[in-house]
Amino acid sequence: MSWMPTIEPQCPSAGNLKDIETLIIPRARDLGGFEVRRALPAPKRQMVGPFIFFDQMGPAEFLTEGGIDVRPHPHIGLATVTYLYKGEFQHRDSLGTNQMIYPGEVNWMVAGNGVTHSERTSPVTRQQSPHSLFGIQTWVALPEEHEDKPATFEHQGQKALPLLQGEGKEVRLILGTAWGEKAPVQTFSEMFYADATLMPGAKLPLPDDHEDRGIYITSGSVIVAGEVFEEGRMMVFRPGDPITVTAGERGARLVLLGGETLNGPRYVSWNFVASSKEKLEAAKEAWIEGDFENGRFQLPPDDNAEFIPFPGQPGN
Repeated sequence: MSWMPTIEPQCPSAGNLKDIETLIIPRARDLGGFEVRRALPAPKRQMVGPFIFFDQMGPAEFLTEGGIDVRPHPHIGLATVTYLYKGEFQHRDSLGTNQMIYPGEVNWMVAGNGVTHSERTSPVTRQQSPHSLFGIQTWVALPEEHEDKPATFEHQGQKALPLLQGEGKEVRLILGTAWGEKAPVQTFSEMFYADATLMPGAKLPLPDDHEDRGIYITSGSVIVAGEVFEEGRMMVFRPGDPITVTAGERGARLVLLGGETLNGPRYVSWNFVASSKEKLEAAKEAWIEGDFENGRFQLPPDDNAEFIPFPGQPGN
């Protein structure tokens, strides 16, 4: 997903709950029948572990051949993670990848020194009326030693991801390690990222072996230290405290995320993330130059008729 600078979440007080370090309420933006809610970065919290960007896409329902069309755009210094609850869309990138993604699967694109990709509703999906889309997109900032590595792409199907079930809960581990399990996706720093569905009253302890830990409530509600938090909230917990969340009376669907903090802050400019402003400026200049034949960035071979210009750059 490409950056939209007008979405900034709020960070109200968590009251007397000492376990919660930061409470984040995303702001929504309607993109024309398609709503996006951004939780990260937030004014009081840039990252949770290495996770530096977090968007809820939808839920949306498209009629009469509608869908999404995120034109080719560049990234550096991060890995994108796409995970769907409903629907499907087509990922194409400058590595030559052409990959459909469906619910419960994961697309992991490591931008490294530079990659370009697009995300669109496929022609086949557009023929299905109506069709839905609902999911989460995140960016993971790369450690400095991996910021300039060549770009890569990895797709893992639903059956490849560890699934923990029992006591009214179902947890699928998307990335990293947690609860004694390890996801197959190759990551470059310690992290965890999971999709949890809880029945009413079910309890889920957060992993206690990660420095940063947070949850995002996609639907339903959870109870933390006697307080109820509804959907559309992200909570970041204090390091080291044992935390267990309890699903509310309607149950809950959660994203759990976190990991080790990076060795320094990250700078963000449009779709670029880096440990230095100089790297951001170099990527910006390369994209504006537009040398897609011999330059730093190429366009996806199967989707090269248009692209997203840098903000302020004349359209194409």
